[in-house]
Amino acid sequence: MLRVTISGAPGSGTSTLVAKIKQSTGWNSLNGGEVFRTEANRRNLSVVEFSELCKQDLDVDRSLDKLLKDAMTQSGGPEIIESRLAGWWAHELAINCLRVWVNTSDEERARRVQNREGGSFEQRLTESTARQSADKERYRVLYDIDLDEMTPYNLVVNADNLTADEVYSIVNSAINGG
Repeated sequence: MLRVTISGAPGSGTSTLVAKIKQSTGWNSLNGGEVFRTEANRRNLSVVEFSELCKQDLDVDRSLDKLLKDAMTQSGGPEIIESRLAGWWAHELAINCLRVWVNTSDEERARRVQNREGGSFEQRLTESTARQSADKERYRVLYDIDLDEMTPYNLVVNADNLTADEVYSIVNSAINGG
């Protein structure tokens, strides 16, 4: 049974947060990025090639999102789903769970990705800003979703000046009813 969704832009720390929640609770999780990478592999495409296909054929995106929605409503499904739109789907499906958005600035995400993957800050900032802009437009066209709209989330954590442990502490408190 779904207990929590974790959402945020790439580089916001959602994967780290999910790992910490899993470690403390023993819950299972489903990562939307993993679903994406698995489908790319199944089609013998690189992630970049598959991303381009998704931009050109919106039905591919819709099919991946359907997989996530189905996982949310399955009995015996994961307790945690991490995906940019997981909170939106849980809200629309009226699933009673904690819906978390980890909010970070373009600059902070660029710093985090640079620390993780290298490259120049300017390069990572340009990539982060471009990806966020493209994703915002795609989700608007696909579902009329505004990624800046936080209404579906019952917890928004502004993580720019927080450590991973501090973000986890806030979310863990909410999970435990605090």
